Amino acid sequence: MVARNVRVTRAGKTLPGMADSTRGNTVDRQQEFVLRTLEERDIRFVRLWFTDVLGTLKSVSVAPAELEAAFDEGIGFDGSAIEGFARVHESDMVAMPDPTTFQVFPFEGGISGESARMFCDILLPDGSPSWADPRHVLRRALSRAAEKGFTFYTHPEIEFFLLEDAPADGSPPRAVDQGGYFDNTTHAAARDFRRQAVLSLERIGISVEFSHHEVAPGQQEIDLRYADALTTADNIMTFRHVIKEVALSHGVHATFMPKPFSDQPGSGMHTHLSLFEGERNVFHDPSDPMKLSKVGRAFIAGILTHAREFTAITNQWVNSYKRLFPEMVPNRITESPAYVCWGHLNRSALVRVPAYGKPNSARVEVRSLDSACNPYLSYAVLLGAGLKGIEEGYELPPGAEDDVWALSDAERRAAGYQALPENLNEALDVMAGSELVAEILGEHVFDFFIKNKRTEWEEYRRVVTPYERQRYLTML
Repeated sequence: MVARNVRVTRAGKTLPGMADSTRGNTVDRQQEFVLRTLEERDIRFVRLWFTDVLGTLKSVSVAPAELEAAFDEGIGFDGSAIEGFARVHESDMVAMPDPTTFQVFPFEGGISGESARMFCDILLPDGSPSWADPRHVLRRALSRAAEKGFTFYTHPEIEFFLLEDAPADGSPPRAVDQGGYFDNTTHAAARDFRRQAVLSLERIGISVEFSHHEVAPGQQEIDLRYADALTTADNIMTFRHVIKEVALSHGVHATFMPKPFSDQPGSGMHTHLSLFEGERNVFHDPSDPMKLSKVGRAFIAGILTHAREFTAITNQWVNSYKRLFPEMVPNRITESPAYVCWGHLNRSALVRVPAYGKPNSARVEVRSLDSACNPYLSYAVLLGAGLKGIEEGYELPPGAEDDVWALSDAERRAAGYQALPENLNEALDVMAGSELVAEILGEHVFDFFIKNKRTEWEEYRRVVTPYERQRYLTML
């Protein structure tokens, strides 16, 4: 039997508000399934995964014989050694495996046998959730939505680059091909990459909707099917691992760096969002000209109102802002969503409302996220901002149907299109004043994130760049 991702979405999903007895029975059955599968498949290694506050994947391997005890007691570790988790004097933490995330990695077989992985929830020694765990931050946001009767679904379009090399000295890398949007590339190393990557993802239960070559040379896009937000965030972390492993097997490198080339488009992670009440999509209203409900409009208004406040989370790296505010190349259209506005079919807007057929396909697309963000924190702030709009009854401003980048600064100001923060430092300044983001993330994650990213900005600010030497060394 091939083990699959056994978390159920939609009907049958274990929601945050589900009764403890029902949840406990579900977890017990999942634990039994995991232990039985390990024995039946003769799996020798089980990786327990979690992420730090910045979204870096962490892993500890356990033997199958130790897993039953791990389900009961967790795996203790030094939280002070993990970015943002704990100070030295309060460092003891426990990684508790979540059996509903169990997946076998059949493509990592060989003489050592197959391996498997589970994500962990991070607990304090007294068994309470760790305030520093990004999964817990998202779980908390989902619980608030569940209290209002909502389930939050997401569907990411993940872009990345395939490179011939990754120079350690910071010189520009070489893309594996010179292909463009939807091109059927024939590069020897990359022609089968997407096929193998998609097959590998499908074999571990991660459903892929589309895959294609993107605009820039070497740039790829793979779109994951919608799922509840926690499942999607787990899948994104698994996706990054699988993509890098498959790339290495082809003798190339995969990077989720937002903007590796100055003169080419960067890599985003446009994400489609929807809210359901049971089986009903609450963004759908058949009587509205755009088929967009009042709830959907208020949700979008919440995202627009708080977009500048959460941009440091969805675009957390110095390099992220070179994607949002790129070099303007003649005769090339940019779709970077750098201005706070929304539109129906407008791909230059921050938020887009795609055309759709079936009522349950109603959704909004947020286009600012890059594929190097922490998906747990990013989905938490998007949901929190949208719910704030619903709770407060925010009014949605008129939509933008013009190419926002084609407008002059004066025209954008007249239309009320405010720019997103133009660099990480500005984004942190705006985030630091946001009560909403502080509430969503919790005090510990909020304070650590700002402190860590201030340090990153200061390190970047002090570096003398090749641009400066090239421009000033002989001129001055």
